[in-house]
Parts: sequence; structure tokens; C-alpha cells
Amino acid sequence: MDQLTDEERELAAMVREFADTVVSPQSYEADRTHALSMDVVAAMGDLGLFGLPFPEEYGGQGGDYMALGIAIEALGRVDQSIAITLEAGVSLGAMPIFRFGTEEQKQELLPDLLAGRALAGFGLTEPEAGSDAGATRTTARLEGEEWVIDGSKQFITNSGTPITRFVTVTAVTGQADGRKEISTIIVPNGTPGFTVEAPYDKVGWNASDTHPLTFDGVRVPATNLVGERGSGFRNFLSILDEGRIAIAALSTGAAEGCLEAAVDYAKSRTIFGSALSTRQNAQFTLARMRARVHTARLAWHHAARLRDAGRPFAEQAAIAKLVAGEAAMDNARDATQIFGGNGFMNEFPVARHYRDSKILEIGEGTTEVQLLVIARALGLAG
Repeated sequence: MDQLTDEERELAAMVREFADTVVSPQSYEADRTHALSMDVVAAMGDLGLFGLPFPEEYGGQGGDYMALGIAIEALGRVDQSIAITLEAGVSLGAMPIFRFGTEEQKQELLPDLLAGRALAGFGLTEPEAGSDAGATRTTARLEGEEWVIDGSKQFITNSGTPITRFVTVTAVTGQADGRKEISTIIVPNGTPGFTVEAPYDKVGWNASDTHPLTFDGVRVPATNLVGERGSGFRNFLSILDEGRIAIAALSTGAAEGCLEAAVDYAKSRTIFGSALSTRQNAQFTLARMRARVHTARLAWHHAARLRDAGRPFAEQAAIAKLVAGEAAMDNARDATQIFGGNGFMNEFPVARHYRDSKILEIGEGTTEVQLLVIARALGLAG
């Protein structure tokens, strides 16, 4: 926290208090019932969290990506489902419109998204196109003044909530130089032929809204194109680079939440006549957990500072996601071990973190993809 400005510390303290007093009390029940609290989403909107990295002219807070990461980390510490709802709402929902949309699209869509009155999804992943996003099979053909979309998407966050306004989908719109021409198109919820399928039964992130989507002859206006035709592949790669910083921030929060819970438990748990925290093996475990949190935070802070300064940051974002995702998973495992049998009970937050954290090594670019990005930055193309 030492490298934060006074304003950033105030933001961190505010969101941390919100997380402890509003988010945490409902987290167990939300996870048990697989229900995203729209009251919590609305409260995040009232705090301005969805608008943090956007300019005031569209209803944003005039902040930057560092501010967004600070908020996501504070939320991820107590509830990853709520943290990913914010992360996806900003990075995948609003950011593509802000970065690549027309002025008309920005004026129409951003105010409600940045106020938390609406959410949007980003339809990229498909059954045959995950890490290999270039294998996209969803198609969109131009008929007169309309795009006609056919295909499917999977694992799409914030796509089926009561306030979901639209999804931005990647689709093959033709061929260029022997390669697929991929474009991004806005599809409003409720459009005929667009079906938000039943939610997934997931291992974790149970209170996060996640659905598969199908498109069967879906027609939307030609003006729903986001960015230039054929720019979809390049644009979504830049969106994912930014999103990796946010996921790293979430992962850092999760790692810290596990550490805090494990320290408190070790101090209160008596074993063989003394506190567990007095045992050197427990102390070493907790010390390693603390080192992971520290390293993860430094990594995502560095990437965010580079991004906000307009400097190249793709490699640093990949490093941050790699380090922080592994820190979250390792700390969740170690915290569960500290808790013993209680760590296997869902009423304890470390059990939820244990289930939730694995996706942090998969979503928005797997660990293997991050390693590939880093290797290429080393000049190891192949």
C-alpha cells in the first residue's frame, strides 16, 4: 500500500469497508443459492465503482485502471463473485464501447453501464475457441442494413442478469488475406433469435452470473458494429491485456483474504495445549502466504501504472496475472490446510476461496497463455 497516493488509499479504505459491511455478510448465502445480489450491484453503482476508469463526460469518475484494480482487490478479498461482476462489467462490458465504439454508441450505452444501472457481457469464448480465439466459428453476414448472426458462445459473465442490456460478440464477418475477418457487434438482450441459456452449475464463483449464449439468425442494425470491420481480433486482444491486470488485482485480494483468515484462525486455534500460530510449520506457511500477497500486489500495480502512463504493458500484465493467479490458488490451498477440517466446510470463507480461485488460472487467458506471452517478449517465438 505504500506506493499508493493519498486518494488511492482513501479509495481502498472505502471499498474495503463496503466489502466488510455490505458484501461479506451476504456472501455465504449468495454462494449457497447461486444468486447474484442486485442490491449489492446497485450499491456498487452508487459508490461509482463501475465508472472508476472512465471520464466524467460519460458519467464516469475520471479515474484510471489503478483505481479500478484497487476496488476489485478490496472486493476479491471477501467475495470473488462480486469482484468478478465488477471486473467484467467494466473491462468486458463497458470498456469495449468506450475504447472502440462510436460517439453515438458511447452516449447511448455508457451512462447506464458506468452508473451500475445496466450490465453488459463480452461474447468471445466458444466451445472450440477458448485460448485459440482465432478459431471463432460464430458468423455474421451483412444483409442490407443488418447483420445476421449465427453461432454460440460459452462462459459469458453478466450475460443474464435482470439488468443486462447487451452483449458484444466476436464473429467471423468474412475473409481477409486468407484469414478469418473477425469483427465485434452489439447484440441487445431480447433480440429475436438470441437466447441466454440456463446458467452453469459451476465449481466456484457461484454468485457470478454466467451463461452460454446461442444466436440463430439474429438480426441487428449494421450500426451495431463496434470499431472497424475486421478489427475485432486486434481489439479484443487489447481488452484482454487490460483485463489481465484487473484479474491479477482480484487474485491478489483473494490471496490476502486467505492470509487474513488463516492468521486469525491460527491465533485462535489451540492444538496440543498452545495456539497453532506458535508452531513453526504454521508460521512458515503463513509467511509464504504473506510473501505471495506482497509479490502479487507489486506485479499488478506495476502493470497498472504502465497502462495508465500509456506505456507498453502486455508482458507485465501477463506476469501479474500469472503470479497473482498462482498466489490465490496456493494461498487458498494453504489456508484450507491451516483450517484443517473446518477448511472443508463451506461456511468458512477459505472453502469458498478454494473453490473460486482455480478459475483465476484459467479465465481471461490461461496460465499457459501468460507463459506464452512472456516467452514471446523474451524473443522466443516459435
